[in-house]
Amino acid sequence: MSERVSIGYCDTYDYKLLRQAVESLLKPLGGIEAFVRPGERILLKPNLLAAKIPEKAVTTHPSMVRVVADLVGEAGGIVLVGDSPGIGGYQRVAERTGIAQSVRDSGATLIPFDETIELSGNGTFRRLTVARAYWEADKIINLPKLKTHEMMTMTCAVKNLFGAVVGTEKAGWHLKAGASRQNFARLLLEIYLLKKPVLNIVDGVLAMEGDGPGSGDPISLNALIAGVNPVAVDFVAGRLAGIPSALLHVEREAEILGLAGARHEEVEVVGDGLDRFSKRPFKLPAGVDVQFGLPNFLKSSLRHHLTARPVPDRQRCVLCGICRDACPPGIISIKNSVLSIETGRCIRCWCCRELCPHDAMTVQRGLVLKLVSALRRGKA
Repeated sequence: MSERVSIGYCDTYDYKLLRQAVESLLKPLGGIEAFVRPGERILLKPNLLAAKIPEKAVTTHPSMVRVVADLVGEAGGIVLVGDSPGIGGYQRVAERTGIAQSVRDSGATLIPFDETIELSGNGTFRRLTVARAYWEADKIINLPKLKTHEMMTMTCAVKNLFGAVVGTEKAGWHLKAGASRQNFARLLLEIYLLKKPVLNIVDGVLAMEGDGPGSGDPISLNALIAGVNPVAVDFVAGRLAGIPSALLHVEREAEILGLAGARHEEVEVVGDGLDRFSKRPFKLPAGVDVQFGLPNFLKSSLRHHLTARPVPDRQRCVLCGICRDACPPGIISIKNSVLSIETGRCIRCWCCRELCPHDAMTVQRGLVLKLVSALRRGKA
């Protein structure tokens, strides 16, 4: 059985035109009515990483939230909008991103993820703790932003569900997964399997390339993507972004686990064809490594040369301590007005760069990464 993924072209966040595009996008999937029943409590899960304006492409655009909230409400659903930001209070982030106003305009309810519930997992991670509001909603509609991501290369539908983990507990899960992108990808997939969204609608009108998810460059992809299966949705998103499949850690792990939607032959693309969109590959994050295909003993011995590491920018750093407090292994410190990182214990989760509000954490590449980058520039 194929996993159907719908793609639609849209080059604006104008409410009327975006709504028409979303309705057209959902038509091959049965329309919003196929996913919502009157009286159901439907939680919309946008990306609310940080308090950034919509033009930065860090968060799901407020117009997307408004459109979907209106469609769900008109179908009889009780609309809730919730997430757990990586940095900043939920209300402040919602206001700054414009999502709070969209919620008010649609008559929906803004729900903070502040209470947790511990659940039994069925895979590698035996106990998982998520927001109670997320777990107790009748259904989830996932509204991710298509962006690059320094740890996972891309963040989209599956990764967006990590927002179900509340606040500081995110750091704990980064630490449990360690430096292994494979382990972290498995964690993300197990969170997805714990409570599957009924629908995923990707905001790729204005996407992000480069050093995402918080410090990258906005790029007009002009794409909307929708599907029931977030693995299949991410498969299509990766193709639109031109990201090599070997670097899509979630897709690689989903294929290992035998999950539907991770293989080309399992995905049926409907709506606008892939050829309508730009074929220029997204610029990848500076922290992407080149470890794939190497024996483990080489990965260990050459780790310093195969990977990049975070380095503070002394000119931009204001010593606010946000990176220190967010660091999962606790290896960042501020002493004598200097921020320092114990690089030997760094797990390369890039939380420090992702959450720094001043873009004051830079990247230092290992020798092999520098050579690869130079070769790529030579071919350009």
